Amino acid sequence: MPTAAGRVSAAVGTLRAAMDTSTEPAAARTDLARRIYATAHITGTFTLRSGVVSHEYFDKYLFEADPPLLAAIAAALAPLVPGDVDALAGLELGGVPIATMLSQVTGLPARFVRKAAKTYGTCRLAEGGDVGGEHLLIVEDVITSGGAVLDAVRELRERGATADRVVCVIDRESGGREALAAVGLELDALFTMTELNDAAASA
Repeated sequence: MPTAAGRVSAAVGTLRAAMDTSTEPAAARTDLARRIYATAHITGTFTLRSGVVSHEYFDKYLFEADPPLLAAIAAALAPLVPGDVDALAGLELGGVPIATMLSQVTGLPARFVRKAAKTYGTCRLAEGGDVGGEHLLIVEDVITSGGAVLDAVRELRERGATADRVVCVIDRESGGREALAAVGLELDALFTMTELNDAAASA
């Protein structure tokens, strides 16, 4: 069984491999899209947070629980991180592992934003540091209507944080981008639903 040091060494090697730029960017991007689709795309009947019923679903926890795939996603997201942000704000729950891995790639500190402030202990909305006065990049997994981001940003702004950019892995192209833009938030998605479907269809 690998030792703790061995697991850490393997993880570092995985992250370095994910950040390898020797592959043609277009080919690497298509390959990543296919890996995400193959790992996380499931079919059935699903009611989304927005209330919309969908017959396909991307289970983000499946790609977030896959270390090499999560590392590759973080490496691909890194160029989307603006140079003027102070911290990465991962939204509970799916945005937290992405923000954590992206923090490793970029060196930026991470903040972990709850759906609601705790009613005990520190009673904080965001863990990992004081967000007051910080310029935050919101990190989310999948965006549909954008409702979770809107709720989080409203609370963060009330606490003195600045937020004007959002990154996500998948934009479901269901009105989220427009809803975010209406409150001054620019969305950068690693992939749209259309791009993932096209990549899978061309495999």
